[in-house]
Amino acid sequence: MRIWRGSPYPLGVSWDGGGVNVAIYSEHASAVELCLFGADGSREQRIRLPDRSNFVWHGYLPDLRSGQRYGFRVEGPHAPREGHRFNPHKLLLDPYARWIDGTITVTDRLFGYPLGNPHVDLAFDERDSAPDLPKCVVVDGAYDWGDDAPPRIPFERSLIYEVHVKGFTVAHPEVPAHLRGTYRGLASPPALAHLQRLGVTAVELLPVHHHVTNRFLLERGLVNYWGYNSIGFFAPDSRFATHGGDPVREFREMVRALHATGIEVILDVVYNHTGEGDERGPTLSFRGIDNAAYYRLVADEPRRYMDYTGTGNTLDATQPRVLQLIMDSLRYWVTEMHVDGFRFDLASALARELHDVDRLGSFFDIIGQDPVISQVKLIAEPWDLGEGGYQVGNFPVGWSEWNARYRDSVRRFWKGEGGQAAELAYRLSGSSDLYADDGRQPHASINFVTAHDGFTLRDLVSYEEKQNEANGERNRDGTDDNLSMNFGVEGETDDPAVREARQRQVRNILATLVLSQGVPMLLGGDELGRTQCGNNNAYGQDSELSWFDWNLADDQRALIDFTAQLVGIFRAHPVLHRRRFLQGRRIRGSTIKDLTWYGPSGSEMSDEEWGAEGVRTLGLRLAGSAISEPDEHGRPIVDDTLLLILNADEAPVEYRLPSDHGHTWELLIDTTSASIPPHSDPSALRGGSVCRAEPRSFLLLRQQPL
Repeated sequence: MRIWRGSPYPLGVSWDGGGVNVAIYSEHASAVELCLFGADGSREQRIRLPDRSNFVWHGYLPDLRSGQRYGFRVEGPHAPREGHRFNPHKLLLDPYARWIDGTITVTDRLFGYPLGNPHVDLAFDERDSAPDLPKCVVVDGAYDWGDDAPPRIPFERSLIYEVHVKGFTVAHPEVPAHLRGTYRGLASPPALAHLQRLGVTAVELLPVHHHVTNRFLLERGLVNYWGYNSIGFFAPDSRFATHGGDPVREFREMVRALHATGIEVILDVVYNHTGEGDERGPTLSFRGIDNAAYYRLVADEPRRYMDYTGTGNTLDATQPRVLQLIMDSLRYWVTEMHVDGFRFDLASALARELHDVDRLGSFFDIIGQDPVISQVKLIAEPWDLGEGGYQVGNFPVGWSEWNARYRDSVRRFWKGEGGQAAELAYRLSGSSDLYADDGRQPHASINFVTAHDGFTLRDLVSYEEKQNEANGERNRDGTDDNLSMNFGVEGETDDPAVREARQRQVRNILATLVLSQGVPMLLGGDELGRTQCGNNNAYGQDSELSWFDWNLADDQRALIDFTAQLVGIFRAHPVLHRRRFLQGRRIRGSTIKDLTWYGPSGSEMSDEEWGAEGVRTLGLRLAGSAISEPDEHGRPIVDDTLLLILNADEAPVEYRLPSDHGHTWELLIDTTSASIPPHSDPSALRGGSVCRAEPRSFLLLRQQPL
């Protein structure tokens, strides 16, 4: 087969309409071979790349076409104690592959050393791994996007729905069987109808980069269901494609369908580590291409990896070519796959310059100046597992963050813990204490109470102890600090009083989440009462335990209705999703404060009340006439004045409504009822009168005009 010199750019294996350019970075390699395979993965042909420029090995093959299966073999020193783990007997995945054709099942031959050797990873294994490794596929990048355009939902108006591609539809009876659990299933009419009914503005997809299932999971009969073990940063995971389908095309079809309904696509991305694990892990790609260049190694013992992620390795984001890989990947997903944003897993690991987390590190500098990436939604999981890794509130301007302090505060308050009023007030009003000083806005706070990692909302009010036995780790995995409560019975029950109390608590938490300042993130399935039977670490459970069960009881259907109507209120009232932080003071000489905190007496909260251990009831008044923000056309935004009353006490509270110069109040939400508006006395509540807040309940009232 003919091979020409080719070009060192672009990196990867690229079809240009006339042939295929090949370029792969390896600083310490002595030779690189492109390995071509037949459609069935057999009949390997090896072609040595003829040239190297700036540590990029490259060549051009005018006779290759899209659809070709391929991999790499890389020669170089095998010196694990020096950080080099080259082994040409191991076929390697292209870091820039757009399509990896098949699931990676970790077998003995995929390891660079013979398992069982007394020196473990120092030995050299000569078995060929090609039969066991899925092949990369050359992709024709052409795709007709038609009139697709990003919805560009303003961040402050966003409501994010975190969801797993497979789990959402794999058991949905209205989705055609061959589409269930796939990209096309998520884009099917029944799935889109549910998302539209809820009123979400963005789906945040658990990782869709091609991933690896850890060997220890396979030995337990489990898989890496969540997918936080990436190996292909450009390749949509083929497990979500239909049988025999093209994952690149089907992912694009999904994005186009979601955009057509006004829903954005945010990807949960894992650039902090790869699926190759520590020095005892398999050789699949980066380790065999140039281990010392791609990974952070222990300085005085480069045989070992710096592990800030708890997964065995950390990608070296201080290395320019690794940064280029990350940026090229991000840019590809925006420009070629039309996604609208990213949530960065363990983002603090990417910010580490030497050891410490540097909030102005090169990773942030590069993203901040990039004309493509800087314009999409950027969300950090603002921690990793290394020293100093907890960085909530410390990411730069332009970034939003998963606000774990919001999660913990809301859980503690509704659990009934005292002394939470001051902390909760900050969280309800947008967490200005975390984000205002550095020039950020309320949408910097991604508010959540539940996420994929931890209890579902139903389990949060049903279990006080995790039930992780199915994970095969003797219930030792997963956090023990759940801030949950079971209302007197552990797990599922037929007791009507317990069930009613739990359902009310679910509505309390949902109402708090959706109506707080900041960006609410709803865990997919919470709106229909999804349970994982108390498992708070179901990352390996590709089963009914993790999947959505669409066989809904009446109370679950009522919860969907409640959630949809709640979101409708959120979207209809600008005072609930402000662009600027509330000040707690009179605006431009107005007699009305933009927000006011009230105790049950109807008076503003005193300093003593803010710090009192026994305060479990508070009210937040949001003045619609004091928003002081213009709309997109410069016109002043005016809204209704709303009053939120949160009562986490086990007893009812007589709450005196703010008098407000004779205004009356209309009850919009009372979580003692699943109905919105609640079934109640239709007569208006006059300012200064007493309103009864039932035990553990949330009320929302709207001020009636005079």
